[in-house]
Amino acid sequence: MIIKAFSVGPFPMNCYIIFEQNKKDCLLVDPSDDLQILEEYITENNLEPCAIINTHAHIDHIRFTRLIQEKYRLPFYLNEEEIPLLENLQSQGAMFGMDTAAPPEVTHLLTETEELQIKNFSFKVIHVPGHSPGSMCFLFGNDLIAGDVLFNGSIGRTDLYMGNYQLLIESIKKKLLTLPDNVVVYPGHGPSTTIGKERITNPFLV
Repeated sequence: MIIKAFSVGPFPMNCYIIFEQNKKDCLLVDPSDDLQILEEYITENNLEPCAIINTHAHIDHIRFTRLIQEKYRLPFYLNEEEIPLLENLQSQGAMFGMDTAAPPEVTHLLTETEELQIKNFSFKVIHVPGHSPGSMCFLFGNDLIAGDVLFNGSIGRTDLYMGNYQLLIESIKKKLLTLPDNVVVYPGHGPSTTIGKERITNPFLV
């Protein structure tokens, strides 16, 4: 499995293109900004996007997602509890003085499951609320796409709409720190880390 990270937008946010060597299908995770960079990579590597899966619906993760959804005519997966944030995308933009596209069309609702199958991709979906009510993480074998739940040495902020610090800490400890130490964490911002490292050194969790 190849997980290609791109740091995009004014906040800088990590979005990901996930694919297997010598296969064309790819998943787009949180494709929000600087879309031309993503599109160039897709073209140069002869990839064919098959779906967008979003960890949550804060503006930095969803600002121009509608444009790439329409370009490739993609299904869009999001947890139902994120829809109020999605519907208020323009209001989020106004708060930060930023323009946005219209919200993407939700075609599939994400729920926690041991296995979600999209084309040749099979992965676990983990609901980890606290940063936002419907924050989701995606586990591909030993690779965890964590959104803004868990960072290298930190955790997601909880001072935004429906954030809950205590719920986030409890969710991380119950849902993520129970994973094996060697699971690589790909966060929504900043460098990757591992579950083992965060269990031992993250000041919010020790």
